[in-house]
Amino acid sequence: MGRIFLSAGHGGFENGTRNLGTLTRCTTEAREIIQIRDLTIAQLRSRTLEVLAVPDDLSQVQAIDWIDTRARIDDVALEIQASGASSPSVRGASVFYIAANNQRKADAEMLIMSLLRRFPQLPSRGAAADTATDLGRLIFCRWVSIPSMLIELGLFKNPNDRTLIQTRREDMALGIADGLETWIRPRVEPPTLTPITYRQIGININGGIYGEKGVLINGNAYIPIDLVDRLGIDLSNIPGVRRVSYKNIVYVKAIELRDFQVSVNWDNTNRVVVLRSNVRPPAQIDRIMSSGCTTEVQLMMFLRSNNEKALISFPDLAKLYREEATIEGVNYDIAFSQMCLETNFLRFGEEIRPTQNNFGGLAALGGDTDSPFFTSARLGIRAHIQHLKAYASTEPLVQELVDPRFNCVTRGIAREVDRLGGRWTADVQYGSKITALVRRLYEIAGLL
Repeated sequence: MGRIFLSAGHGGFENGTRNLGTLTRCTTEAREIIQIRDLTIAQLRSRTLEVLAVPDDLSQVQAIDWIDTRARIDDVALEIQASGASSPSVRGASVFYIAANNQRKADAEMLIMSLLRRFPQLPSRGAAADTATDLGRLIFCRWVSIPSMLIELGLFKNPNDRTLIQTRREDMALGIADGLETWIRPRVEPPTLTPITYRQIGININGGIYGEKGVLINGNAYIPIDLVDRLGIDLSNIPGVRRVSYKNIVYVKAIELRDFQVSVNWDNTNRVVVLRSNVRPPAQIDRIMSSGCTTEVQLMMFLRSNNEKALISFPDLAKLYREEATIEGVNYDIAFSQMCLETNFLRFGEEIRPTQNNFGGLAALGGDTDSPFFTSARLGIRAHIQHLKAYASTEPLVQELVDPRFNCVTRGIAREVDRLGGRWTADVQYGSKITALVRRLYEIAGLL
């Protein structure tokens, strides 16, 4: 019988800092989700199902490695979280699955329905592909070697959702356990001697068709190691890259080559993985004090592709970001992408209203509960740019100070985007989310 791996998603150490998820005055996301995870485990074990709890002190990558070293072919994995987003119009639970995997989509729909049957009072955001998230992919859905999904039980910053998470733990645990039991039970089948087969896929490299085929495993494209060698990439001393031996050929997960200047895309119509080698992102993509690369039109297209109504209230936003950031020497691509993350592509949320012109999610001086108000979009953008410069540089400001917390920052403490994590917000992955948006911007602009 297959086993179930359950992870609470937060509590471990990321970059040397304990990741407690979203914080409130009275509790943390990690504390609440771990309690629900433990109740779910108790429910599953009472049904004679075997469950393995992922240790809570591991980082996300360590947790995935912990699962992979213990996983067997019939096992499944689920990570439980709560969303850190803040929106007055969005509430409820959602299950994320790896994009373009119809079987996993069906599993996700089944899991959310099982939860709602036990707990109909919980609003639902349904099942969604991991490409719909801020990062554009979820490594728990993609890196885990066995079928895996991620469930968000609500928006932790929303007081209504947070109250449900804190007061209805048993109902949530029952619903999750029902779904997991349904997911794992059909896998109880007698052993078969039929060998595992993977679907073949085509490989397009630098505009040409590669002679050998790749394979599709758990919704991920894998390519032969021989092609990786031809690209001049040496993976021999990099154990974290996933390898699979199939029919005496070693395959490597294509998506992991992105760290080696390889662009990886998927042509779903023709079932072809599309690779471009020696793709160099614009220089200093992670350096806050550097030059942006996109045009005003490209920034506007990126914003509209994620929110068609975004430019109705702020038609000049791209122009203003390019102007204000250039004056202070800040990379406007990074600043604009951070704005998209903070405002959910100008949808905003319950903590910050559009009329405040606070595009960087800046806090007020002295811990005031209300975030700052700026009299114009330009001044709000200027404050955002100045706050970025405070973190990334020790140089003086060019324009008059408008950022209320400029002097609270240790100057030059975060010259790279990744170092904003755990500083600008408590989310240690905050910088990675901004970088992911910058990469999406450059892909749309044709720079990657």
